[in-house]
Formats: sequence, C-alpha cells, structure tokens
Amino acid sequence: MRRTRNQRLKFRLLNIEDFDDCIELFKDIEVCKFLGVDKIETPNERCKLWFEMTFKRYKNDLGGQNILLDKSTNEIIGQSGLLIREIEGKQEIEIAYSILPKYRKKGFATKSTEKCKNFAFENKFSESLISIIHTENINSEKVAKNNGMKKDKTIKYNEMLVNIYRIDISKWKNK
Repeated sequence: MRRTRNQRLKFRLLNIEDFDDCIELFKDIEVCKFLGVDKIETPNERCKLWFEMTFKRYKNDLGGQNILLDKSTNEIIGQSGLLIREIEGKQEIEIAYSILPKYRKKGFATKSTEKCKNFAFENKFSESLISIIHTENINSEKVAKNNGMKKDKTIKYNEMLVNIYRIDISKWKNK
C-alpha cells in the first residue's frame, strides 16, 4: 500500500478560538455559495453556523473538517477532513476542504485532500470516497482530479446542483 508523508501540513480539531481566523472564509460570497451558506446575511453568522455544524459533527461522530495548519509557520490555512454524508439514501465518506483566501492556489487543498484520502483508505474506512462539488466550482474540480477522483454523477444536494467525484480503493492501491 502506498503511503505519503506530508511535511507541510498538520491537522487538529477546530476550537472556538479559531473563529477570528476562519471568518475570512465567509467574507467571500462565491465560496459561501459553494458551501451552501450564501443565503445567510453576514460573515459572522455564516462562520457561527459553520462552527456549530462542525461541533455537532464531532459530537455525533460524523467526521468533520479539522483545522489545517502550515507546519513551518503554525498558521491556520483553512479546514480539511472526512465527513459522513448521506447521498441518495446511501452513507458515503466525503473528502472536504475550505482554504482561506490568502492560501489558495498554493497546493494546500490538493495536499490536504490527498492526506485525508490516504488516511481513510489506510484505515479501511470505506471502499470509495467522494467529494461533493458545486457545479460552478472549477477549482475544486481540479483538486478532485489531482487527487485521482473522477466525476461520477451530477445530483441535487441541499438545494444545490453538485458534481459527485469519486475514487475507489482499488484505484488508490494500484497507483
């Protein structure tokens, strides 16, 4: 089995003290559209809801995006993690991420999702993993493709039209 070491990144659980750093993500209305929180009026309210959803996931053992840190600076880059989702009546594990604006297009999304994928498959969490990507989110589609995922289908999910990208463990093992 393939194992990747990633010296740039580390993960830790989200905590309430991260709010001021994370609020930057929710000032970008396009990103909020992709995350499905664009109808909420203020960045503060969006971030508060995001934190509540993350803490609820942690509490109910449904995974969750963890804080993503740059190992060299210990700065918060964004969030990344594995989420348990129900897609068309079936439980799936999603690789998810949200990168803060000043760290985008620097490879952090690809590296963090690769680390999540490897962790999930090495620990045999599932035979396949997905990413749920808004149909207009071209950058996230590139990240999914860089992570070896292929477009599986387009569906309506939480009132949004999304593409489901997927990778099977057999493809991961053979790489």
